[in-house]
Amino acid sequence: MWISRTLESRLQRSAKTRPAVVLTGARQTGKTSTLRRLFADYAFVSLDLPTEAEQAEKEPDAFLRRHPPPVIIDEVQYAPALFRHLKAAIDADRGRPGRFLLAGSQKFTLMKGVAESLAGRADIVKLETLSWAEIRGALPRTPLETAIVRGGFPELYANPEIDPVGFYHSYLATYLERDVRTLANVGSLRDFERFLRACALRSANLLNKADLARDVGVAPSTANQWLSTLQASGQIVLLEPWFSNRTTSIVKSPKLYLADTGLLCALLNVHSAEALPQAPTAGAIWETFVFAQLRERQRRAGQDGGLFFFRERTREVDFVIDSGAGLALYEAKWTELPADRDAVNLEFARTALGKTAVTSGTVVCRVPHGFPLAGGFRAAAVTDLT
Repeated sequence: MWISRTLESRLQRSAKTRPAVVLTGARQTGKTSTLRRLFADYAFVSLDLPTEAEQAEKEPDAFLRRHPPPVIIDEVQYAPALFRHLKAAIDADRGRPGRFLLAGSQKFTLMKGVAESLAGRADIVKLETLSWAEIRGALPRTPLETAIVRGGFPELYANPEIDPVGFYHSYLATYLERDVRTLANVGSLRDFERFLRACALRSANLLNKADLARDVGVAPSTANQWLSTLQASGQIVLLEPWFSNRTTSIVKSPKLYLADTGLLCALLNVHSAEALPQAPTAGAIWETFVFAQLRERQRRAGQDGGLFFFRERTREVDFVIDSGAGLALYEAKWTELPADRDAVNLEFARTALGKTAVTSGTVVCRVPHGFPLAGGFRAAAVTDLT
């Protein structure tokens, strides 16, 4: 079963206008499958194969003669030396678009090669796990709570018989053995796994690196390095605060989120939709899910970089979208019965930021349909974000 991705049209447009397209994202988000389906007439080679990776790294000219464009090169980060030769090949025939489609799951290594050799030559596209809109488009009867716990990895929906608990156990083991060993000098994978689980416990909370390092029992410098590794491999996302000259006592620490709620629930031992409402972390899991849908909406609109959170003194609004024309405020609430009191932080932020600056305020909750709240705010279903 194929699940259509919202960025397919962008990939096709990019391949018609740019010499190279770089598709990045965490492992098993569907990068290879998407490229091979959309560009079925392209040759394909994966540097997951050690022999291919070795030739691409040590004999890049010979590798490119064996795999002439148009070609999809998967896991391209395993051959950093190849990027300079891709640059030369592109510059030799700059007017021909769509020659090289590159995919990789280790963003730091991949983007370093792109920045050094393919700047101005490649369009960079990020593929995350399935959004709620993509899941509903393929399987419209999927309950919301099931999608939250199951997560957004396409394989879990293409084959519903797969046990999510076993899938995430294998995913975590593969991630630790492959990406972590490559990206970070980790002395103990067990300590790194404990660090990832500590991050899961802090999803949707302000990041306090000192507390995180102390709780896991590692040095602050190690915690910094491991956070960078989790970001580079697409496992966590850090959300920065919104601020302007008019605000005071602003918190400058980012908020930490797991990128996918399926992995988050697996790390928190929430293994079923029935267990989710009773979980003490249900509110944080819901906020993490809403954050993922807002990120997807911003990417579709071509407005990456406009999503923040707001905090002043002891009050916080979960999400702020700055469109340039005004600020849209969002609160994520794990409730099926939203009330006016759920918008109290929206009212505080609107007063602090200035009513003319705030264009809307929304409480995103588990209602089937949206409706107005007092003060000009609105309760909305998560489907309203798509």
